[in-house]
Amino acid sequence: MSEKVTPAAGELKRNMGRMDLVSIAVGQIIGAGIMAMTGTAIGMTGRSVNLAFVIAGILCILTAIPQILVGGTARFKGGQYTQIAAFGGQRLAGIFIIINFFTGLGISMYVLSFTEYLLALVPGAPDKLISVAVLTILFLMNILGAKQAAVLQTAMCAVMAAAIALFIAFGIPNIQPGYLDPPDFMTKGVTGVLMASAYLSFAAGGATYVINFSGEAKNPTRDIPFAIIVPTVGISIIYAVMGTIAAGVLPVAGVANKSLALVAEAIMPHPVYVFFIVGGAMFALLTTLNASIGWMCRPFIQASKDGWLPSLFARVHPKFGTPVAVLLMFYILGLVPILLGLDISTVSSSTVILTAVVKIMLCFTAMRLPSVMPELWNKSKFHMGKGGLYFFCILGGAVATLQVVLLLVTSSAPELIGNVVILAVSVIYALIANRRVRMEVSYEDCD
Repeated sequence: MSEKVTPAAGELKRNMGRMDLVSIAVGQIIGAGIMAMTGTAIGMTGRSVNLAFVIAGILCILTAIPQILVGGTARFKGGQYTQIAAFGGQRLAGIFIIINFFTGLGISMYVLSFTEYLLALVPGAPDKLISVAVLTILFLMNILGAKQAAVLQTAMCAVMAAAIALFIAFGIPNIQPGYLDPPDFMTKGVTGVLMASAYLSFAAGGATYVINFSGEAKNPTRDIPFAIIVPTVGISIIYAVMGTIAAGVLPVAGVANKSLALVAEAIMPHPVYVFFIVGGAMFALLTTLNASIGWMCRPFIQASKDGWLPSLFARVHPKFGTPVAVLLMFYILGLVPILLGLDISTVSSSTVILTAVVKIMLCFTAMRLPSVMPELWNKSKFHMGKGGLYFFCILGGAVATLQVVLLLVTSSAPELIGNVVILAVSVIYALIANRRVRMEVSYEDCD
């Protein structure tokens, strides 16, 4: 066990408070998913989509409980990478860091989707210039520091909250009577509700990634569990209300498998509709992108110190305390497809199943918490007996496994092939690089 230390020169600055972490969690949860996935879920279960959102929130919390227990026990400098290293071993940590690298392909998707929304409002605008500008601004904010990026995130979340509030305010009075009447409610029975819930858990999830900011949090064991639980519960309830409006204003057949923009246009005056598209859809993309840039970079610092990657990526800026080399690596990874005009939707989605598998790893390996760090676990505010710990870890792992099964059923052949290729590359790299790696499983007490 490491003792509590003050961050040395060249280490990440510990200046992120509870609200900074909450704003990052909110930005990670509220993304493009709510705009597109709600309509698909309506197609699965009809007007009971609101019930599906509530169940989805519960599933997310169940999956997150092992992360809450771990994140509430110690500070992990490398976030989820350090967790897997501590509880799952060195090779598994190497596999995780390469999978984490490939998730960077999703950066371009968020930027290109943002540009598509903007072009719908401003036809003829230079799309590549807009995409490059957006990507550059967000990366510069993250280079200036996690605190500055969190401030930007909070401002965007405030605008996004206003857009969602307007959708709810204009939508509730327009809900048609007989909402619970068949055949539009529970159109495919209990099975349909459960399938929609598992599907929507990807729209309501994402808050657990704040644990990757553990090294920069002022009080991670107190603030990270709060930043996981409160946004997940609160946003799931808000999503349920939005789902009620999405399914209850227009005929179900007309909104099934459609985006929220269709309903928004029907209930809002045009200026308000434009604000909803900009402040809701477009800012949702930006907040998710901004949060993703932050959490993807943090594990690479510790992984580079351990030897999985060149030591260059372990350095942080002496003034800003940010991993400039890692940020530039992900910036280039996001920039190249934009400049080349590549269709990377299949490539970026090819990491989805593997990132869900990582969630299973995090749940089941957390069962070793008492044996790996007994002193910290014994004084943790979340301490419980081994039976309780095993129950929550197995339950969370089972829910995550259900999500993987759903993804396997709904994935295309290219996506499945992409996952297999990425997994193979990750395993081969981990086996080869393992010989030179000398891991420092860096966690410490926060008291």
